[in-house]
Amino acid sequence: MCGIAGIYSLSGNQISGLKKRLKVSNSLQKHRGPDADSIWLNENKSVGFGHTRLSIIDAPGGAQPMLDSNGNCIVFNGEVYNFLELKEQMGDYVFKTNSDTEVILSSYSKWKEDSLDKFRGMFSFALWDKKNNSLFCARDFFGIKPFYYTVIDDNFYFSSEIKALLPFVKEVETDLEAFKEYLSFQFVLGDKTLFKNIKQLPPGHFLKIKNGKIVVKKYWEVYYDLDFNHTSKFFENKLQFLLEDSIRLHTRSDVPIGGYLSGGLDSSVVCTLASRHCGSDFAAFTGRFKHGEGYDESRFAKIASDGANFSLSLLDITSLDFIDNIRNVIYHMDYPSAGPGSFSQYMISKLASKHRKVLLGGQGGDEIFGGYTRYLIAYFEQCIKAAINGKLNSGNFIVTYESIIPSLKSLSGYQPLLKRFWSSGLFDDIDKRYLSLIDRTPFLTNEVRWDQLGDYCVYDKFRTIFYGDNVQKKSYFDLMTNFDFKTLLPALLHVEDRVSMAHGLESRVPLLDRPYVEFAATIPSNIKFKDGNMKNIFKRSIEKYIPSEITNRTDKMGFPTPFSDWSKNEIRDFIMDTLSSNNAISRDLVNNKNIIKKMDNEGSFGRSLWGFLSLEIWQQEFHDKHANFRSLIK
Repeated sequence: MCGIAGIYSLSGNQISGLKKRLKVSNSLQKHRGPDADSIWLNENKSVGFGHTRLSIIDAPGGAQPMLDSNGNCIVFNGEVYNFLELKEQMGDYVFKTNSDTEVILSSYSKWKEDSLDKFRGMFSFALWDKKNNSLFCARDFFGIKPFYYTVIDDNFYFSSEIKALLPFVKEVETDLEAFKEYLSFQFVLGDKTLFKNIKQLPPGHFLKIKNGKIVVKKYWEVYYDLDFNHTSKFFENKLQFLLEDSIRLHTRSDVPIGGYLSGGLDSSVVCTLASRHCGSDFAAFTGRFKHGEGYDESRFAKIASDGANFSLSLLDITSLDFIDNIRNVIYHMDYPSAGPGSFSQYMISKLASKHRKVLLGGQGGDEIFGGYTRYLIAYFEQCIKAAINGKLNSGNFIVTYESIIPSLKSLSGYQPLLKRFWSSGLFDDIDKRYLSLIDRTPFLTNEVRWDQLGDYCVYDKFRTIFYGDNVQKKSYFDLMTNFDFKTLLPALLHVEDRVSMAHGLESRVPLLDRPYVEFAATIPSNIKFKDGNMKNIFKRSIEKYIPSEITNRTDKMGFPTPFSDWSKNEIRDFIMDTLSSNNAISRDLVNNKNIIKKMDNEGSFGRSLWGFLSLEIWQQEFHDKHANFRSLIK
């Protein structure tokens, strides 16, 4: 795991101060790679790469930037887990190292851009093709590893984190379209970022530059080609096989491995299976808030660790920790964060980094198998509508409203959400109804200066993703989960990457192994979502691995942070001070005075105050301090 950076002249001219610029980028990403720091420049200084390294595979031989015998050069962040298998396909190629980095170089020499189709892993990289005088960059299938870029004065800049680009940006401005998306979802869509003129390479895409022309192209997609020819038992067995194979690859490391363990299904099975491969070296880490039962899942984490006989370290997290660390969290995120859980994971990563360099996590299970309660709510409403309209047998409803009824007891804690959801728009089209479940702007009024935001329509962008060509329109369930897979999941992976790399810690996510994800996409809704049971087939496929107390849980919390409770007491003064500074009061796009007036009205699980607090800290750390970034290159 590493930090990568680079500058490429679109005109082919020498870049003034190239080495110094790369040193600055490296210094701003040093936390990503505390073990080494290197720079490479081509002969005429028209392209250069920077790299900071966290040594996981082949510590002695895997140094970067790395060159091959053809003069090609690569900087790479991530892991290609099947590098040993790919080596066997290289024929007479003579490898000089035991690293996966060299395997990417050799794969490119043999297969060019088609090499991406052969990788299993998480990656972002940039590769200078000397013979073709071109730059080839790629990001992994799911967006586990980041890749940002911008063009300034005819130079193409890229990096793992946006902060490494800010010294070269003349002004820090907010992208208004992205800001509208943030207000709706607390994350942005597509290739936009909240920083105007700075883009991200989308998951499953590569970028190529030749003769000054930048081309971005999709190389991978997940297709929901449903398989109605096999039984539930077939899918269950195949999922078991693919998950065990993924864990086998994800535990390849030259350093000891640990895991994030919440006590939920996903992290419990990942840690349990990983401990079988790692033996007594495996260790897990969890956290809790001493703020009542609703904020402490450590009992279930202990059940999982005792059941598989691996060690578990527990961290008590306090409101004082929040005050002391939240600015660091937002700084490392580069963005206002998609939920206060980023703070919790930052604290656990801080603990784990004292004992491990690599941790496995359970991200992805909810988006792949349908683990969010809102899927049940939206699907149930559409089933009732179809039953009334006589269209229940139209093919859209693989799961019927009658079969869902026994599962409705899981909605008992969601009555405020149900009341709001069904107060307007009842029985509208599924896209509008799903948007109403996840859109946060209806809660906002005079906190936002709406007249400054232009006429960009978030709903139009939402629909292009929701009705993607990769999903069969007849499957409501797949439409919903696919939207979250394409949008929410990358936002959560953004958190996963930043809060771990902030402490020089590599986070791996075995549920996001390409064969596993592609196979899961073929499972019909009546098996995935049987009788409205969320993650039904996933639970059945892992029940032999973990204790029944975990598979039978009906109270999964998702590691909630008591932010709303704290905001009324322990951290109230901190929030007031943050939102009432001179800069905060004079913001162009938000009215922090009105936010302060409403801060006591938010419910226990409301996210508006959190969204505005993290937004203000983001502006203080990046907008207000841009001169500090600029001074680094003077």
